[in-house]
Amino acid sequence: MNEIVDQIAARVGIPAEVAEKALGMMLGFLQREAADGPVARMIEAIPGASDLVAQYNGAGETGGGGLLGSIMGALGGGGIMALGQQLMSEGLGMGEITSLAKETLSIAEQHAGKEVVDEVVASVPGLSQFV
Repeated sequence: MNEIVDQIAARVGIPAEVAEKALGMMLGFLQREAADGPVARMIEAIPGASDLVAQYNGAGETGGGGLLGSIMGALGGGGIMALGQQLMSEGLGMGEITSLAKETLSIAEQHAGKEVVDEVVASVPGLSQFV
């Protein structure tokens, strides 16, 4: 997994520690939001991904996020918007988040295949706009 994290960090231009946490958060998000079968196959295919998900799944989530979090939750604005907020709280900008998403899916395609990754992306509302 270190090789994958280093590769993503270099391509996105962020420190390896940030890349590792962001990758774990992103994979955790996909595990929660995507269709179970395809996302399980994808995560299992990436060496070390299950460990990252276990370590960072839900990292950065707050217990409701105050009034704004309550409003977003009521409007269905959790999901991808919540992930974006979590990644921004780690110091990432929108360009870096978009690059991170693309690199993550590129790595996933290398290990799990394009068809599986396409199924994952198609099963998460709004994700295709960002990748």
